[in-house]
Amino acid sequence: MPFSSAGRGLNRRYGTFHYLLHAPSFARLFWRLYQDKRVWFLPKLVLAIGIIYAIWPLDAVPGFPLVGIGYLDDAVVLYLAAKAFIRMCPANVVQEHVQLIDQGG
Repeated sequence: MPFSSAGRGLNRRYGTFHYLLHAPSFARLFWRLYQDKRVWFLPKLVLAIGIIYAIWPLDAVPGFPLVGIGYLDDAVVLYLAAKAFIRMCPANVVQEHVQLIDQGG
């Protein structure tokens, strides 16, 4: 199943599991877009802030007393930053990198 079909058509029935199968491709896409000079500085800044927030030892929502709740805000911020990053990148550049990843590049 090609990476470019993630989230479209019949593949939606697999939900989260489908996206987890494509996690390495998403990571490659983010890395390639982050390194691409055609992508403006602001999307890269948004992604970097999301990653820094997720790994920062101090949380807005502490994990105590409910274990796991502290990770929820990290996951939400990281998800929103990744989604904003992709939406802020030029669509033709994103599509080009998705096709290259589908071809094994």
